Amino acid sequence: MTDQTTPAEAPAVEDDGGRAAAVASGAISQQELDHLTDGIIEALKTVFDPEIPVDIYELGLIYKVDLSDERDVAVEMTLTAPGCPVAGEMPIWVEQAVMKVEGIRSARAEIVFDPPWDPSKMSDEAKLALNMF
Repeated sequence: MTDQTTPAEAPAVEDDGGRAAAVASGAISQQELDHLTDGIIEALKTVFDPEIPVDIYELGLIYKVDLSDERDVAVEMTLTAPGCPVAGEMPIWVEQAVMKVEGIRSARAEIVFDPPWDPSKMSDEAKLALNMF
């Protein structure tokens, strides 16, 4: 007999990028996880879309960041337009920025286009910088 949980019985868990699982496994303490998370966000804020004077984090181009127990980071991101001239370079910039965070072993960035980006994904800070209020 197997112990299976049906989807209806499974507890509701918010997608937190693996944060809870990393802490629960004991591989990363909550303090270290908070420090790494803050560092990754700050690193992402150093990468700018060359055509828009706002960083990619505030533009809402970062869709998902996963941090493994081994401190490997996987980033899913998008672009403001599929034909962005830096589409091939932007993931490299993101990977290089994340690798500067002390404690990170590796970083990989992947561009996705689902869901498509639109200005509603921008933070209030980005909208203010671009006079979009």
